[in-house]
Amino acid sequence: MLAEESNTPGMASEKIMDLRGTLEWLKSEGDLIETDVEVDPDLEIAAIQKHMDGGCPVLFNNVKGRPNNRVVTNLFGDMNVINKMFGWKDDADRTRKLAYALQHPLDSVEIGQDEAPCQEVVIENPTDVNQYIVPMRHTEFEPEHTVGSGNRVAGKYFDGGTDLGYNRMNFRWGNVGTFQISPGSHMWQVVSKHYKDDEPVPITMCFGLPPSCTLMAGAGFDYVILPQGCDEIGIAGAIQGTPVRLVKARTVDAYAVADCEVVLEGYVNPRDRRYETAESEEAGIQGRFHFHPEWAGYMGKAYKAPTFHCTAVTTRKPESKPIIFCLAVHTLDEHNIDTTVREAALFALCERMQPGIVTDVVMPYCMTDWGGAIIQVKKRNQIDEGWQRNFMGAFIATSQGARICIAVSEDADPYDMDDIMWNITTRVNPHTDILNPIPGGRGQTFMPAERMTAGDKEWTASNTRFEGGMGIDCTVPYGYESDFLRPVYAVEKVDLSKWFSDDQIANGKDRMKGWVNSLARTERAVLQGRPFCLDPIVCTPGRYPRIVGENSGEGRL
Repeated sequence: MLAEESNTPGMASEKIMDLRGTLEWLKSEGDLIETDVEVDPDLEIAAIQKHMDGGCPVLFNNVKGRPNNRVVTNLFGDMNVINKMFGWKDDADRTRKLAYALQHPLDSVEIGQDEAPCQEVVIENPTDVNQYIVPMRHTEFEPEHTVGSGNRVAGKYFDGGTDLGYNRMNFRWGNVGTFQISPGSHMWQVVSKHYKDDEPVPITMCFGLPPSCTLMAGAGFDYVILPQGCDEIGIAGAIQGTPVRLVKARTVDAYAVADCEVVLEGYVNPRDRRYETAESEEAGIQGRFHFHPEWAGYMGKAYKAPTFHCTAVTTRKPESKPIIFCLAVHTLDEHNIDTTVREAALFALCERMQPGIVTDVVMPYCMTDWGGAIIQVKKRNQIDEGWQRNFMGAFIATSQGARICIAVSEDADPYDMDDIMWNITTRVNPHTDILNPIPGGRGQTFMPAERMTAGDKEWTASNTRFEGGMGIDCTVPYGYESDFLRPVYAVEKVDLSKWFSDDQIANGKDRMKGWVNSLARTERAVLQGRPFCLDPIVCTPGRYPRIVGENSGEGRL
């Protein structure tokens, strides 16, 4: 179902086609904090965002050293706001509707260059790209500023499809900057294919995009569902309920998102590799010196990266103060961008493998974006037993860098990590329920544990190895529902107002923190729609003795 079809009250489908309209809608809903006090991109923006991590979006109208720009951050910090924006009734509804959109893209439309808001002003051959964007520094550990919020748009080089994604950049040479590419990513696939071409790869880097495009830019390492040649901009159109508008770039053979704020046109040269920082260049060492923080929750490292050569900057009129989305790393803002589509892609993957078993997919903040997932399943019969392990193995094998996947039953709360830890503590056999599916496979270089596998060599992708990740099966064995029955308290039958005033009730409930809130939702206390099987136990090798009989599903679908 597309966004416009859900008809959810309060949704802003007519306004979310660009960032400016989105901010207007957020303000009207009371979901935007705005300030005219000057803010410094050096440390202050990221620190403010950390102070309000998970809060509502923040718009800075006065940016130090950038009189012609505004900055927004925390745009995706609160998923309740995002659910409301796109008309999703809750997180599970979002995952299902996004999974549908992944398979039903809405073709983009091309508009003329004279119509495109992002080309109101064109500056060819800029000498200092940083004048038109807002480089930032997250921590005092970083020796230099980075540009990390631009969304890459790739076209014909992406096997005829469209690709959106992030790449951190550092314009150390005026109009030439380093262009970090995650090994195995879509852009990595493109530059690997065209590495020996005579001509470099033309792309645009777009800033201040419509929210649906930003969501799709966060989709990464879910390439069984989003393979090279897919139409990510078309999927963004399906998410927002109307086609995304594209415009032909002025100086390279590529397209830009017409309704964004600022565009860097240029090309990526994978053979012109340069150090990301002067510190690493002076030492001549990759992967040792601190740089831009990474999604895994650790400081990143400075590498020798391909370069982006900027041929033009196109922008909205300076007097309108183009808006740059300064995205701080390892925040809920960044995490929600990087996991929202990935959750839907994993849901779609499980559905393709065996429909009707997976009920939800959650990638919690503590699993750090690409690092892991929780899969909730509902076993309908004995033959469904074991599919949860297939799902976990498929996720770890196909999502490069995934280190953990946890499968739970439908009585668990996949959004509450206390409940997940309770499931691990009480339902896992350490000998049979912990899986290590692909030791020696390909992982990522962003985890220190994986970097260390390089030993004394440079901590680069070519020198590191992946220990295989871990699957943890916390599901209730089919037929043993009554043995795993959780207590059901008479919460719904008790009206607190019989005993207490509204203030007293509020005083009591305000003190409820963490797991107690999940446990108070009694609908999660029982395994829904599953008969308790009381047939004789037949012991077989494996996790637990199995049950056969009328309700076991043995021998039938």
